[in-house]
Amino acid sequence: MDFDFSEEQEAISDLTRQIFEDKVTHERLREIEQNNLSFDNELWETLAESGIVGASISESFGGAGLSFLSITAALELIGEFAAPVPLLETVVMGALPIQEFGTDAQRSELLQRVSSGELVLSAGLVPGDTVLVDDGKLSGRIDFVPYALEAEIILVPTEDGVYLVETSSDGVERTLRETTTGQSQAMITFDQAAGDRLGSASTAEVLNWIRLRVDSGICSILSGACKASLDLAAEYTKIRHQFDRPIATFQAVSQRAGDAYIDTEAVRLTSRQAAWRIDASKPAEEKVAIARWWAAEAGFRVVHAATHLHGGVGVDRDYPLHRFFLMARQLELTLGNSEEQLLLLGNLIADST
Repeated sequence: MDFDFSEEQEAISDLTRQIFEDKVTHERLREIEQNNLSFDNELWETLAESGIVGASISESFGGAGLSFLSITAALELIGEFAAPVPLLETVVMGALPIQEFGTDAQRSELLQRVSSGELVLSAGLVPGDTVLVDDGKLSGRIDFVPYALEAEIILVPTEDGVYLVETSSDGVERTLRETTTGQSQAMITFDQAAGDRLGSASTAEVLNWIRLRVDSGICSILSGACKASLDLAAEYTKIRHQFDRPIATFQAVSQRAGDAYIDTEAVRLTSRQAAWRIDASKPAEEKVAIARWWAAEAGFRVVHAATHLHGGVGVDRDYPLHRFFLMARQLELTLGNSEEQLLLLGNLIADST
């Protein structure tokens, strides 16, 4: 099958690349890191103004009404450029579930603000204590919520559905969690905090819907990170000379690079197949699990190969490769490692026989 992007998806990809090439430079990323920031507000505003943030949101709410594949095209480039913006969190974890499960009032109030770039969202997908609900008030905690310090509203799974909670509300406390990449996450504790139930769907229904798409989005980001790592390794081995010849001409180096290329293509193809099945409303659990396994296992091999092919330069934090290495290591374990994907695949196979 042909999993290349359509014309409209290529247009989203080309526009995103153009923006990133202009604004996500190595120097800009170093500036953000040195200031201990996780979020490039200027870049986020540009993505919103260009329509990237609202690409998959309905035209009724200021978006473009494009498919899920359109947002994965942008997510691949998030990985390729290590862009510090919450596209996965705001759109896939937040806006799309609100669009799918929210009430008319919730859609009207929130989605327009997401499309304009005004509203940052996130979701608590890593369970802490069970969050209890009493007369619309939430008590409990969720952990490792990405971009929770920047988000205005968090989707919170509870015993009684998923709730929308404003982070500025009374009874909401956010505690910084440091991560592998340096991107800030947070533990959020609720003490009789006010919340608004997301539609009428059950917690399990909403979480399963979100997890499937977030897992697919993670694969897309890792696909971009693998490509960037391989491109850096290819360029470096062409200019690095040993014994008066480029090290790319050495058999061991070319074999290692060739293996990394095969792995990178496997991650790209499986991630796009998984996203296509979601986009086409076809059963996608198996393909997403396969893509997550490839993204974790092959992603690990690619970033390690790229680091080894660079020699000592590969571990220099003044060189961009470390960002992709850290990103791959963190995303590999986010919401379940490769062994958990194999367990899921085994269960799916058993259920189908």
